[in-house]
Amino acid sequence: MSATSPKTFLVCHGAWSAGWAWKKMHPLMQAAGHRLVTPTYTGLGERAHLAHPGIDLNSHIEDMLNVIKYEDLRDIVLVGHSYGGMVATGVADRARDKVRQLIYIDAFVPQDGQSLLDLNEVARPRMQELSKTGDGWRVPPNPTPPDTSPADVEWLTARRVDMPIKCFETRLKLQGGPLTLPRSYIYATRITPADTFGPFARMTKSDPAWNYYEIDASHSPNVTAPEALMALLQKIAA
Repeated sequence: MSATSPKTFLVCHGAWSAGWAWKKMHPLMQAAGHRLVTPTYTGLGERAHLAHPGIDLNSHIEDMLNVIKYEDLRDIVLVGHSYGGMVATGVADRARDKVRQLIYIDAFVPQDGQSLLDLNEVARPRMQELSKTGDGWRVPPNPTPPDTSPADVEWLTARRVDMPIKCFETRLKLQGGPLTLPRSYIYATRITPADTFGPFARMTKSDPAWNYYEIDASHSPNVTAPEALMALLQKIAA
């Protein structure tokens, strides 16, 4: 398959974020002849007015499955960024005939029965405390990486919103057994001291079932390194 054959990229975005955060990627995808679909989960971004305490990981998986259904998407290159790795894993499980390959970008890779807080135990007390100090269910955004430009920090800060804690607490249930489709992991190497995604990088790098890549960027290359991310996505998808 040549690099020029048009692909449909479907993005499962990160926490506190939404489809808008992929703005820089749309012209790059368009120029390369690909289609980039960046839906927003219920309760975030332009759908922030729909936020309520009952929203969980399954709500966001359903959001994406409905986009696939109603937009009639097929042969999908499914992309999961950060928290979106939880969502993308559930989507790939439940839409096995539609998803061609799965690309995780600095993302959580859950096994059956795991929640994000199971995978990020160190964050559990802080996130649960944060949700309790507010109205009992909202977790405010993590800080943006230090190499984010001032203009982008302003853009992000004005638009990122709190996440329902249940999204992080819900355990993923795989309905069709382990995933067998081609999977790739992109590890962003400009890490924070916590190095939240290091364990997934090491796991996927040493597993022959995975393709492993690195990008010289901080946690959200769709914001800070769009051209480098585009080149890598196109290489993997080809």
